[in-house]
Amino acid sequence: MNAKDLLILNFEEVRRRSIKVWKSIADDYLFWRPDGDAMNCIEMVRHVLEGENIYHHIILHGGELGNFESPLKSNPYFSIEDELKNAQPYRERFLKMINGFTAKELEEIYIVRKNLGQRRTLGDYLLRIAYHEAVHTGQLLDYLRTVKTIRPKIWD
Repeated sequence: MNAKDLLILNFEEVRRRSIKVWKSIADDYLFWRPDGDAMNCIEMVRHVLEGENIYHHIILHGGELGNFESPLKSNPYFSIEDELKNAQPYRERFLKMINGFTAKELEEIYIVRKNLGQRRTLGDYLLRIAYHEAVHTGQLLDYLRTVKTIRPKIWD
């Protein structure tokens, strides 16, 4: 497997496991949050899905976010299925973009976010996007543990 194939596999595996967790959240808990400052369950799912689209924009613009506003932002919160359906076209474009990069580009393109003091190769930056999702999936597993509900087995 080459670097690009491994990146795609990582994105697909992280998302597959995230979806297992997301779909396990009972409707009664979609709006549950551990405290007033935390995101609730469905907000966190939206945050991950929006985040991927925002990262996509950042990559396409060499590190600049500019005035970008997520097209998912104004959607009402309804269900996990709706969140996934609404984000699917953006996910497909994101994966298509990754598939379009060469191994050389993954190593030689830099994403520079001056306002955050970040300078990362494209390959490194892409790995961090998947990590962001994995961290929030772990948070949601903790939420499910806190409310004492069944947690899916994601380690298959």
